[in-house]
Amino acid sequence: MSHTPVDLSHIAARDKAEILAQALPYIRKFHGKTMVIKYGGNAMTDPALQQAFAEDVVLLKLVGINPIVVHGGGPQIDAALTKIGKKGQFIQGMRVTDAETMDVVEWVLAGEVQQDIVGLINAAGGKAVGLTGRDGAMIRARKLKLLDLNDPSIEHDVGQVGEIESIDPSIVKALQDDQFIPVVSPIGFGKDNESYNINADLVASKLAEILKAEKLMMLTNIKGVLDKQGELLTELTSRRIDELVEDGTISGGMLPKIAGAIDAAKCGVNAVHIIDGRVPHVLLLEILTDQAFGTMIRSH
Repeated sequence: MSHTPVDLSHIAARDKAEILAQALPYIRKFHGKTMVIKYGGNAMTDPALQQAFAEDVVLLKLVGINPIVVHGGGPQIDAALTKIGKKGQFIQGMRVTDAETMDVVEWVLAGEVQQDIVGLINAAGGKAVGLTGRDGAMIRARKLKLLDLNDPSIEHDVGQVGEIESIDPSIVKALQDDQFIPVVSPIGFGKDNESYNINADLVASKLAEILKAEKLMMLTNIKGVLDKQGELLTELTSRRIDELVEDGTISGGMLPKIAGAIDAAKCGVNAVHIIDGRVPHVLLLEILTDQAFGTMIRSH
């Protein structure tokens, strides 16, 4: 995959130096800190954005920040299911996962998607390692009890969809300390060694929480959380989020993202950012400059 460098010849050398120097306080502030990045949306399917993402992750690692990537793969799973003649079904934003669908989820996420990301990061000069929740017995899960939003006495059976019971981050820590970049597929295992498909936003949030990450960054296909008028909300507290869920401003696939984000913010992650993955190099812009991209969520 060839990559055409962006032509920066019009920027004077002195300006380039200024731009680099302005990153210094951020590099110093975040040196040695862990950042969990949920990778999804356009950033994951557009080749130029994939390349920019991989370069960002490698650069962060090289300046002493520890990135951990957690990825989704909804569109890729849908494409694979279509190939075998199955239609994806969702209840309250969760994918209904029977045994056959679970097999597809495993080979798409832990095989195809994860290995693509590992390859991209390695091609950009990093050392990425792919993991699922089974590796190092990292993500223990149990079957998700999905209660109906309108009538909590009704429970929906969504098959092999899991909720996280516990996360043992020791394999991630060991890899980080050895200069590797972990790339995690959101698959957990149960007490009888059965597999569970877990929402990637929730895995990223829980991992950030357990690792006491400095930041949790969630890449999405929108500018961030928008109000009813479509304006970007740059900062949100958990109280304001409750109001937005209540009046339907936040719904659908945004619900697990926001739920995970609030949990992480309440449990010691300094800042949670829902950012626009369609912006090239958005990770560097968000972490190493004073520009804000997207919505920052705080616990209070």
